[in-house]
Amino acid sequence: MNPESRYLKIVEWSDEDACFIGSCPELFYGGCHGEDERQVFDQLCAIVKETVELYERDGKPLPKPLSGKDLVNCLQKIA
Repeated sequence: MNPESRYLKIVEWSDEDACFIGSCPELFYGGCHGEDERQVFDQLCAIVKETVELYERDGKPLPKPLSGKDLVNCLQKIA
């Protein structure tokens, strides 16, 4: 498994922006957007991969991925 595969990738519709928005909350704010959900997801995956490579190149520790029970606990705090 690649390190970037461990990170949560969210693609959701934004009524305000009238397009799909892609984000990865553990690694960066913002992300990408577009009219095609699949293209936004593909672009988001590429951005996450590039971000992980930048962390590794700069010798910075990667943030802990939100997955499994950690993700559920985080979402419960928001709800």
